[in-house]
Amino acid sequence: DSPGQTQMHRQKILQQLAAYRHRYPLETDTVDRFVAFVEQQPRCFERDNWAGHVTGSAWLLNPARTHLLLTHHRKLNIWIQLGGHSDGDPDTEAVAWREAREESGLPVHLLSSQILDIDIHEIPARKEDPAHFHFDVRYCFVAEHPDFVVSAESNELSWVAIDRLETHTNEISIMRMREKWLAGVAS
Repeated sequence: DSPGQTQMHRQKILQQLAAYRHRYPLETDTVDRFVAFVEQQPRCFERDNWAGHVTGSAWLLNPARTHLLLTHHRKLNIWIQLGGHSDGDPDTEAVAWREAREESGLPVHLLSSQILDIDIHEIPARKEDPAHFHFDVRYCFVAEHPDFVVSAESNELSWVAIDRLETHTNEISIMRMREKWLAGVAS
């Protein structure tokens, strides 16, 4: 890619991050770190970029919007939201949608093209992969029905009541997404 092409394929995420910064001024430091990464890493959407890579995740609700679908992630051995690697796709919204469908087997639809949350977290070294960072972009989705299928990436999936997420996880970023959801930012 030429510098112009590289910048062009990052334009959507940079615009979404600017809007996110405006909505969540208390998260400016995280947004600034995310923006700097996207601007400075020509291969920011590639999973073999070991400085880190952009990922997409889904806050996936049941049709009644009372429960969140969590995965007990096979590699990380924790309960988290559905999501995964961009694999070169700069459209993080499309990545999150694809991952939600692939990991749950559910037809899903996007509730808002606004970013619900961003998170930067370290992924531990595993086999030949060194430790690296995921620059994760999260969006709200609703499943058309509750009958999920567990994919090979998960040990288990579970619909968890939004007001009882602590029964499965204490991940700070999931609790932060719950606060945003309950505040009505994406409903």
